[in-house]
Amino acid sequence: MSEDTNIGGAQDRFPLTRASLLVAVRSPQVEERSRALEALISAYWKPVYKYIRIHWNKSNEDAKDLTQEFFTRLLQKDFLDKYDPGRARLRTFLRVCVDGLVQNEHKAAHRLKRGGDAQFHSLDFESAEGELQQLEIPDPESVEDFFNREWARSVFELSLARLRSECDARGKMVHFRLLELYDVEDAGKALTYEEVACQFGLKASDVTNYLSYARREFRKIVLEHLRETTATEDEFRREARALLGVDAK
Repeated sequence: MSEDTNIGGAQDRFPLTRASLLVAVRSPQVEERSRALEALISAYWKPVYKYIRIHWNKSNEDAKDLTQEFFTRLLQKDFLDKYDPGRARLRTFLRVCVDGLVQNEHKAAHRLKRGGDAQFHSLDFESAEGELQQLEIPDPESVEDFFNREWARSVFELSLARLRSECDARGKMVHFRLLELYDVEDAGKALTYEEVACQFGLKASDVTNYLSYARREFRKIVLEHLRETTATEDEFRREARALLGVDAK
């Protein structure tokens, strides 16, 4: 199997550089700013909610309120003005801001009771709570690693959902199912390509090609998500290496 069939394989190249997240969220164009913030919230709301529940030992309802309060603040135009890319990764900055919010939770709770904060109706807290119940409670010393792992999980979940949608639209759901079988469920690793081909009504060579296509598209989508949710080109490259093991060429 060629290197290109592995997620993060050496054949992958980075997408062309676009304006950074910081430029986008400070844009005078409402649509550009809204799109950047939506991407950021989509990637980070689950890690933030789970982090508040685990690290700060908050109830389900309190964690919901604090998560919504945090992202209400994020929507404020000057929130990310405080971020210095030279000092920390964006995800580290956001986690520290969450800590600051929870430490001042009485003030936040007072604002919430006044009903002055926006509500994020699209945040599926029930699914996040269900995922949380399946996770091993991290050691207090490794809670930062927990936040980072949940951020990575969020990026992969979003990317997988988008790949499913795109494969469905292109009539390539078998390609997507093969990716699930090998890289999500791991069930394919116990089978030969001939056995998998028989299961899906394909030739063995089709399994190789379909899987290569799905992995390549998945990598591309992950990189696009990272591009949308990192502050600088350097951070984008570092996060891509951390998640996919790929370098710019």
